[in-house]
Amino acid sequence: MLDIAGELHRWMAEGREFAVGTVVSTGGSAPRGPGAALAVDSAGTVIGSVSGGCVEGAVYELCAGALQDGEAVRERFGYSDEDAFAVGLTCGGVIDVMVTPVRADSPDRAVLRAALAVAASGAAGALARVVSGPDGLLGRSLLVRADGTHEGGLGGHPALDRTAAAEARALLDAGRTGTVELSEDGSHCPGGLTLLVETRVPPPRMIVFGAVDFAAALVRVGKFLGHHVTVCDARPVFATPARFPEADEVVVDWPHRYLRRTPTDARTVLCVLTHEARFDVPLLTEALRMPIAFVGAMGSRRTHEERTRRLREAGLNERELNRLRSPIGLDLGARTPEETALSIAAEIVAARHGGTGLPLTGGVVPIHRHLSGASA
Repeated sequence: MLDIAGELHRWMAEGREFAVGTVVSTGGSAPRGPGAALAVDSAGTVIGSVSGGCVEGAVYELCAGALQDGEAVRERFGYSDEDAFAVGLTCGGVIDVMVTPVRADSPDRAVLRAALAVAASGAAGALARVVSGPDGLLGRSLLVRADGTHEGGLGGHPALDRTAAAEARALLDAGRTGTVELSEDGSHCPGGLTLLVETRVPPPRMIVFGAVDFAAALVRVGKFLGHHVTVCDARPVFATPARFPEADEVVVDWPHRYLRRTPTDARTVLCVLTHEARFDVPLLTEALRMPIAFVGAMGSRRTHEERTRRLREAGLNERELNRLRSPIGLDLGARTPEETALSIAAEIVAARHGGTGLPLTGGVVPIHRHLSGASA
C-alpha cells in the first residue's frame, strides 16, 4: 500500500472509498515483490501495479468486489498451462495478493490515513497488516512511527500489538519490507498469523562530487531513481543552483570536508566526477573507510592507476581500495553526458541488487533477485 502512498493519500483527502491489492508474498520469477500495490476507487479509477500486467484485470475485479462487500480477501496467482495467457503469470512465478477495502465504515481507515500521510510526507514509518490468520483479523493494521510510537491495532490479544510494533520497528530500522510470523497471543511461535510489514524511510542519498556537465545528467537520473541528490564542489563559480536545478542541494565546500560533516548511511551512493587528485584523494580516503553502499570515481584507466597509487600512499589498504568502482559505470559505449549518467546509474542498480551487468539474452541466472536484507 505504501508503494503508492502519494496517490492514495490524495484519495483519502478527497474522501474517496477504494480497495487496495497488495503483493504479500512471491515465489519463482515473480515480476514485483512484496509491497507492490494496485488500487481501485469506487468510480473504477486504477493506480499502481502488482504484476506488470499479468494479473491486473483479476486483481481489479477482486478490488471491485471488496468495495462492495467490505471484506478483505487473499488470492494466489501462479502459472499453469490453462491460465498462462488468461489470469496466470506467464513469467512462471507465483504471487499472493491481499485485497483490503478502505471504505467510510472501514475500522482501519483512520490508521491507514495516518500511514499514508507519513509515507507521502517522506517521513519514516512502518505499516503492519494481518495478511494471514483468523478471518476477523485479516487486513487489520498497525502504524509504527520512527520514534517507536504506534497507533491502530490488530484486533487480537493486547500483547499482539506490542510484539507486532517491536517487529515492525526492527524492519523499519533495517529499511526492509517483509513478513513476520506470530501467534495470536503475541508470542513468536509461528502458525497463528502472518503480518506484512511495509516500511518507508527517507530517500537514499546520492552525493555527486564535481560540478561538471556529466553531473547535471547524473542528477536527473539520480532523481528518477528516487535518490535525494546533492552536488558538491569547492568552486563557487560552477556549483550553483542555476546549473543544477533538479538537485535537492548544491553545496560549495571542499569535498572531503563536506563528507565528514554530512549524514550518510548504508544506502548512500557517492559519485566522484572531479578526477583531480587534489579533490579525489582526500575525499576517497574518507569515503572508502565509511559504511556506505557505493563509491565510484570517474576517469581514464591511467587516471585510475595514478589515483590508486596516491590512495595507497595515503594509507588505504587493499580491502578498502577494492571497494572503489573506478572507472565508474558499466561498459555501454557511452559518449554523451546522458549516456554516461545511464552507465553510472546502471552500475549503481546492479551493485544494489547483485546484478551481473551482462545482457539477459542467453543468460541462465534469475532475472529477479531477492537479496537478504534488501531495502523495499
